[in-house]
Amino acid sequence: MVEQPIMKNKKIVPVILSGGFGKRLWPLSRAMYPKQLQTLMGGKSLLQETVLRVTGSEFYNPVIICNDEHRFIVAQQLSEIGVNPSAIILEPHGRNTAPAIMAAVACVKNLLESDIILVLPSDHSIGDTSKFTKACQLALKPAELGKLVMFGEKIRKVETGFGYIKLGRELRDTSASYDVTNFVEKPSNNLANKIAKSDNYLWNTGIFMFKSDTYIEQLRKFQPDVVKYVSKAVQNKKTDLDFMRLDPKSFFQSPSISIDYAVMEHTDRASVVRVDMNWSDVGSWETLWEISEKDTNNNVLIGDIISNSTSNSYIRSEHQSIATLGISNLIIIAMRDAILVANKDCAQELREIVDKLENTGSELHSLHTKVFRPWGWFQTIDEGEQFKVKIIHLNPHSKISLQRHKYRAEHWIVILGTAKVTCGGKNFSLSENESTFIPSTEKHRLENNTDTALRLIEIQTGERLEEADIERFDDDYGRD
Repeated sequence: MVEQPIMKNKKIVPVILSGGFGKRLWPLSRAMYPKQLQTLMGGKSLLQETVLRVTGSEFYNPVIICNDEHRFIVAQQLSEIGVNPSAIILEPHGRNTAPAIMAAVACVKNLLESDIILVLPSDHSIGDTSKFTKACQLALKPAELGKLVMFGEKIRKVETGFGYIKLGRELRDTSASYDVTNFVEKPSNNLANKIAKSDNYLWNTGIFMFKSDTYIEQLRKFQPDVVKYVSKAVQNKKTDLDFMRLDPKSFFQSPSISIDYAVMEHTDRASVVRVDMNWSDVGSWETLWEISEKDTNNNVLIGDIISNSTSNSYIRSEHQSIATLGISNLIIIAMRDAILVANKDCAQELREIVDKLENTGSELHSLHTKVFRPWGWFQTIDEGEQFKVKIIHLNPHSKISLQRHKYRAEHWIVILGTAKVTCGGKNFSLSENESTFIPSTEKHRLENNTDTALRLIEIQTGERLEEADIERFDDDYGRD
């Protein structure tokens, strides 16, 4: 007799949380282009890897909840892997995980028939996908019985940056599922050592499965204002292109609180399934070094790197060549506009550096030289007094807004593809190696009507070269 899969005829709704900043992975991760959208290992972003884990027949298409500023790149990354989401929900303000999950659950109840929710952070690494799928099978039964099921990973090392779950008794009528008796959040090194030696603790992965009604009921019991105001934000949501915009006023009134503090540490419905799927929270450069493939000297080298007498280090360069000699245990990250050099043992302290940048008003904490737009991206490659040079990349069948600038003129030189240009009352095409001039105050637009990418060099000249110097007259993406 062939054993039937546990999840046959049962659809699970993956809810993927794609908020967050990733300060401990600066300068690669920044507010406007955070770690979950970056390609840290292999050829796909952490978000794409997370989505691809839940594309099996037992799952509905995922629901993504993300920051409003990231909406177009999230949509683009889903399109790149051929996934059509059930919804992309836009958070107007970051209010932590309990309100974010509540928003997704409320939207799911209106969209889909299933009441089983699988909550997944978008910035984690899972080495063994088959064991993740098995964990989903194990979690389904207790979730159907009204439990809030956590996924607890086997402890592999002493780690002060993770949360821990203490196991209670094994649940009846389930497999490898246990009550939860205690939580320990980011313990001291001494306590983490003791926990790692115990068989009664697991890492808290931040992955959950539960019935939507169970979550709402328990959240209402311990944090009624979250349910009240997030429900109102969902009721008053607006549809914008392919996105759901939560009502900003209502959502901001919700308490900002994590699901752990809001519900899991208080409820009597908490349970955990024990898993060993080579899980890791990709939260720091040290962690990324640990889970990445290394050379014979225990180094991770990405980019144009020349190393000699170098060991146990993570070295990454976006643009420059880097040569190292006689170093060990270092993190070296070279971006176009910022360089980090840190002892690997101090990687957890990077958040303090980013906070200092933010407090001084520097844009380095939030902006990259490469900025994504709904039509593609641009990257600043040089700038100085009264000039700025950019690469402009337009996706196939995309166009920028009809616009004009008060203080700057622009020179466009096509280096790849064919451009359709509107300038004043004229429309014309530019092929590779052809150029044009856009005077200040002149209405203009750039379009790519082909099946391949368009790329050009833009040289801006003028006394004020600011992104805010733009007046839009027509825009396919609803921007002002």
